[in-house]
Parts: sequence; C-alpha cells; structure tokens
Amino acid sequence: MSQAKRGRGPADGASAPGGLLDLLGVAAVLVEADGRIDMWSPQAEELFGYTGDEAVGQLAAPLLLHPEHREAAIRLFAQVMETGLGWAGSFPIRHKDGRTRMVEFRNMRLTDNLGDHYALGLATDMSTLRLVERKVALSTQLVTQAPIGLSVLDADLRYVVVNPALASMHGVPEADHVGRAFREVLPGAPFLTAELQMREVLETGVPMVDRQVVGRTRADPDHDHAWAVSLYRLEDHRGHVLGVANVVVDVTDRYNAARKADRAQQRLRLMAGGSARIGTTLEVERTAQELADVLVPDLADMVAVDILDSVLRTGRPELGDGPALFRALAVRTAYPTDASQAIIPPGRLTTYHADHPAAHCIRTRQPLLITHLESGDLSRVAADADAARLLARAGVHTDMAVPLIARGQIIGVMGLARARNPQPFDEDDLTLACELASSAALSIDNAILHQHIRSAAETLQRSLLPQLPPHHPGLEIAARYRPAQAFSEVGGDWYDVIPLDGDRTALAVGDVMGSGIPAAAAMGRLRTATSTLADLNLGPARILTHLDKITHGLDPYFATCVYAVFDPRAALLHVASAGHLPPVLVRAGRPPELLDLPTGTPLGVGGVPFETTTLDLRPGDQLVLYTDGLIETRDDPIDERLDDLLRLLSLPYRSAEETCDRLLQRLRHPADHDDVALLIARAQPLTSA
Repeated sequence: MSQAKRGRGPADGASAPGGLLDLLGVAAVLVEADGRIDMWSPQAEELFGYTGDEAVGQLAAPLLLHPEHREAAIRLFAQVMETGLGWAGSFPIRHKDGRTRMVEFRNMRLTDNLGDHYALGLATDMSTLRLVERKVALSTQLVTQAPIGLSVLDADLRYVVVNPALASMHGVPEADHVGRAFREVLPGAPFLTAELQMREVLETGVPMVDRQVVGRTRADPDHDHAWAVSLYRLEDHRGHVLGVANVVVDVTDRYNAARKADRAQQRLRLMAGGSARIGTTLEVERTAQELADVLVPDLADMVAVDILDSVLRTGRPELGDGPALFRALAVRTAYPTDASQAIIPPGRLTTYHADHPAAHCIRTRQPLLITHLESGDLSRVAADADAARLLARAGVHTDMAVPLIARGQIIGVMGLARARNPQPFDEDDLTLACELASSAALSIDNAILHQHIRSAAETLQRSLLPQLPPHHPGLEIAARYRPAQAFSEVGGDWYDVIPLDGDRTALAVGDVMGSGIPAAAAMGRLRTATSTLADLNLGPARILTHLDKITHGLDPYFATCVYAVFDPRAALLHVASAGHLPPVLVRAGRPPELLDLPTGTPLGVGGVPFETTTLDLRPGDQLVLYTDGLIETRDDPIDERLDDLLRLLSLPYRSAEETCDRLLQRLRHPADHDDVALLIARAQPLTSA
C-alpha cells in the first residue's frame, strides 16, 4: 500500500483532519479575564451556532447561558482564574437557535508572557462523547473478555493489540506481542499463508472469512491445532488504512472430528477398493500385488507381502523350531525411495530374526503396531544392518505388521511403513489393515489352492498325452499342448498319433468339455479308448460312433473330436468330425482352406450317425488339427479368428515344428482362458524304413 494511502507524516505538510478529536468535534474558546470571548474556533461555531464575528468580543455568559445558569458558571470561571485549577464536567448551554444543549467542558487557565490570565475552554457535545465512551468501553471489554482470539496489526503487520485469548493460543504473553511482527510471534511454514492473506486484505480491502490454518504454537508444540481465521482491513472514518484486524477461533475439535470422518470415509473407500480390486484372478503373485496396490499410498508409503514357503509348496504351514521361511510375493512403494532396497524383492526366499515384526506375527498370530520408530529402533523392523541404514535414510518412522490368516491357518505376513507421510500409524490404521488383510488372505489362499489343483491337473494331463514316435511313414508331424494360463483350470484338450498297419497313421484331436482333474481324467479315458479302437482297423465314422457311446457313459461330460487316418501308399486321407472345428488343409502352392466336413454332433449326445470324408493328401500337403483354445477369444468373432488362422498358414514355413510355434505365438495370448491342443501333419514321399 502506498504511503499516501496510509497517511503522511508532519514533514509531508498538513494532513486532512482525522482522529478522535475530529470525531468528537472538540471546540476551543479563549475567554479574557473580564469574561469576554477573545478567540472562537470553527468547531465552536458548529457546537454553539454562533459565527466567530458574532461571538468574539461578547461576554460569554450572556451569549451562551440561560439566565438561571449564569451565576454558577461565573463562579466556576472565577475559581479557575483565581486558583489556576482546571475544571471538567458537563454544563447546559444555550444554542443560538434557543434550545438547550448539554456540553462536556474542560476549562483551564492560560497565562501569557505579560502575566495576563485567560481561560481556555474545550467543549464537545456530551451525547457524542458518551457514545464514543460506550464504544471504547465496549470494544475494550470485547477484546479483553472475548473467548475468541482478537488482535490488531498495523500496516507493517506488527501487533498493536492482542487479547488474552489469542495470547493463550500463541503461548506468548500479551505484552510480548506488541510491536513484534506477525512472523516473529508465529514462525514456520504453516503461518506463511496467513501472513500472505493479511497482506492481501491490506492491499484489496476485501475481507477473508473462516480461513483454516493448521499448525503448532508455543502453547502446545507437540500437537497440531486448527484455527478458523477471519481478516478485515481497519480504516479511520476518513478511509485511511490503520491496519488489519484478526479474529481467531480455535476449531481443533472440529478439525479432528473432520479428520476422523475423512479417515472413516477413507476406510470405506479402501474397503470398497479392496473388495473390487483384490482377488480378481486366481494367480497368487497377482493377488498379493493387488493387496499392496490397494494400500499404497492411501494407508502406507510402502507395503511388502510375504507368504510362508511351505504354504506355497504344500498348501499348509509347516512351522518348526527354527525361523519361518518366507517367499516375498509383492512390494509396493508410493515413490522412489532408498527403503525399497531394504525390502526383500518378490520371488526371493528369506527368514527374519526373532524380534522382527514378521516373526512376531508368526509366533502370536497377532498384529504388531509400532507407532514411533527412532533411528536406533529400525534394526528391529529391518532384515539386517544394511537394511536398517537404508530405512533410516528413507525416513521410516512408523511400522506395523499384520498376519495373513485364512481358514484358521496363518499363511503369511504383510508389512506396512510410513516415511514421507508424517502421521504415525494408529489403532484405526491397524484395524483397517487387519480387515483388508483378512479378506486378501482368503483370496491368496484360494489362489494357492487353485494353483495346486491346476498343477496336479496339468501334470495328469501331460502324463496322459502321447510321446510322438520319431518316425511316421509318409508324414512329418508336430504337436503342442498349452494349458490355460489365467482364471480357468486345466481343460480336457488332447491329441494323439497312432501308428497303424500298412504304414497308415491315425491322427486325433479332441476337447472334453469341463476343466480340472475330472476333465483330464475323462480325456485320458477317451484317448485310451481311441487308441484301442484304432487297432481294430475301423473307419473314422465307426471309431467316433464307439467313442460316442463311451462318452455317453461318462456323463455329464461331452467332447468334440476329429479323427483321421492317412494312407501314404494311396495318398488318401479319411476323416470324420464329431462337432469339432473344421481342420485346415494346406495344399502345396494353393491357399489354405477349411475342410467342409459333415460336422456331426459332439461325443456323448448319442443317436446321430457320423460320416467319413475321403480326400487326397499328397506330398507337400499339410493338415492342421486344433482345438477351440487356439482361435476362440472373448472379444473377437470366430470367423475373424479363422481368417487369421488361414492367413498365417498361407506364409511359407520350413517345417511343421516351426508352423506350430508360429501359430501359438501369433494366435495364443499368455492370459488366454482355455487350453490348446494343436497337431500338424505334413505329407512326405513314402520312403523305405
């Protein structure tokens, strides 16, 4: 604010009237010893109604007083002139217009250099004076007795007045405020914004109401307090800026209640987020990572999830006398930090010392909350001395460990810490972490159980698939099986290559509906039956008819199948389908084509005859048999995927093995939800063994 706006000093020349005397309109009258008026101020004209020309030279008593008041006034005048003692009080005067007006007087004797005496009278309207006195008294009482903090700062933001309530909030005596700058009394970053707001109010004159400030003062240096601050500019009655008034209300209880409500909402959000985001798959590592992702950064700056290695291997905890062996599954930090180097990385095996929070959780099955960690205490939560140094450098100051318990068994531990977040963990944080850990532990345990079942089914299925013989008369053969990689369990897809007499070879690809160990077992029975029936020298349609009856007895299972017999001597292929996707025939020098076979019904339906189709298969021609897992997806139409298959098969490949690998690479996604059986047979010239 400019100096001109704030007002000029005496050296700058006369300033406009202002201040309390002008507000009161104090009149000055100088009376000679004989009672005649010698001097008359402009304020006297306003107060009494007479101009200076009308008053000067006149006897004061007859001019200004009613007859009944003159004797008393003359007596008081004589007393002042004789004794030199001043007199103060109210007295009724007669206004020029004839009405009586109560005026407050201050009378004193003046002596000039000749020794002559004069009486100086200072007067103001009594009602105006009483009004100002009441306002001053009210203001004084308001400031001193108000339970809210009140202060006035000048234009340089130095304290002029502070009431006891504000002094108590600051922890600084009232007298120690006066004359000191705002930032001297309240140093620190939390109050810098308040100072900037004061300057803005001084500059603009626009009040600021109920602005929240959170910080610590000398009154309570160990805890945060919150204040609602209102600011408005102070001006005199002529508009000159005097400073800024500061009204402060301690709203710490309201602030803490709001924080508690916010934390309750955060807790609900985290719980809702946990329900939606944890356990979206049946993959153990991903589920553990989902738990860590939900907690960071809303609850913790860093989280680690460790699972007992015995649980991952066998599905149950095996706790001996020694330290528990963990496998780290997930780590998440809110920002790059040295602390991440102190956390065991995912995939690594580790043990913890007996005082470590993870060891405590395994022993007691109870969570552990460490509200404050001093630098010397970090060895307790660190894996080793180097890790403790890294945690100290990162500023870790609070920690908690929560056991992961599912179906009554402890399966692992979750560790949480804060560094950049200055708030220590408390009981509410621990309760929230335990609730999320309880839900996540069940999801992790389900994923582990699924992994074991899936591994058993995959092992069973692979054991039931054939080992391809090294030589097939007139054929180059390649085959692949890929289990489902995502949510679903292992399915019932299979392939088989069966040598027959006369240099013939039977080729089969099938898919048992369902998943898991039962589907794999049903697949094994069908493959065994197919191999047995093939030795009877039956045609493909007859083979499928017998398999249909066998599958019907495996209720509730159904299966699809393509069965073909290749005769290299006649260069003929005999093929039949039971509800299966059409094979692809790639003839040398011609585009690939889907074989237009009678589709038939799936095995297990019963009562529907199958048909055998015969076609040429000459050297260089290639037959591709596959299950639906190769081409079906949730998002793409099957016709488009079949077109993709034909397009890929139109490319030149050096071998059937290369063709298998390229098809799986281009058509199969690692997270696909179905297993795949793929069998490729390329006709070759028949040579003698």
